[in-house]
Amino acid sequence: MRDDRIVRYGDLIPCKTAFIDAHTPGSDQKENFTIIGGGVSESPDQHVHIRERPGFNIGAAGQPPKCRNSLHSHRTAEVFFVLKGRWRFFWGRWGDAGEVVLEEGDIFNIPTGIFRGFENIGTDYGMIMAILGGDDAGGGVIWAPQVIEDAAGHGLVLGDNGRLYDTKRGETLPGDVTPMPVLGDAELADYPEVTAGEVVPHHVARYWDLMALAGKAPAKVIGPDALLKDRPGFAVDFLTRGSEADEMRAQDKHVVLMPMRGYWRLRTEDGTRVLNPGDTALMLPGEAHALSPSMTGEASLYRITATKDPAGPTWRG
Repeated sequence: MRDDRIVRYGDLIPCKTAFIDAHTPGSDQKENFTIIGGGVSESPDQHVHIRERPGFNIGAAGQPPKCRNSLHSHRTAEVFFVLKGRWRFFWGRWGDAGEVVLEEGDIFNIPTGIFRGFENIGTDYGMIMAILGGDDAGGGVIWAPQVIEDAAGHGLVLGDNGRLYDTKRGETLPGDVTPMPVLGDAELADYPEVTAGEVVPHHVARYWDLMALAGKAPAKVIGPDALLKDRPGFAVDFLTRGSEADEMRAQDKHVVLMPMRGYWRLRTEDGTRVLNPGDTALMLPGEAHALSPSMTGEASLYRITATKDPAGPTWRG
């Protein structure tokens, strides 16, 4: 494989102006990363590390303590696992319908069709890794009305072309572009208010439960026959020491490897590379590879495989 299909954690290039809340106090220190695919950034400043379109997007969000990502929704799947820190996820029209706290390694397959946000409630800079369904991630982000209204007060306007304009920098909307309309009451009625009791048991998997499940075979995390049953356009497996035989195999679909803990030896026909926690590696269809922990101690890795399922939505309450 080519080295440019491995994105090292230390080489990630952030964008601090990716979304409409980039100037809103409490959200103005977040960093967004597009690792694989087009992503959903609203800013032309967003760097894309790998432009391959495997049927889903890989991204990340980095935030200092107390920094929050504003309420939004997607038309396709949005899955997060916590790489570093402690995070609170909340949802609902005003963010008060339900919440869950995730620790390092936990994974959350957020239901489609609800407003959601998240914040770093840890004591240090935190990082969450994201999987978004579809090559275009469902056509972008749908913001709760108050987010658009608050942003306008801080100089940012989202055009109906999906691009941000910063009035503080003298930018104005082109003549053929109008501000993105906010959702009306009839449209908002389609966004359900669901409790934590309805969401968490079916959409959250805890790291140490997955460590216990992944023995001589990977634990199936997201899929039709997995712990979190869904068909979002990709399947997610969790690997630990002993889950994979160190033998070369090829898939007929794109595969993304994302180490959580430990160091992993990735062997391909042209050599061996070591993947570190936070790294992301893209394997092309038909590309033979073998994977195994390279050192003793704790080792875990999330593997994402493209499927032929639609990108979503698959959950409606």
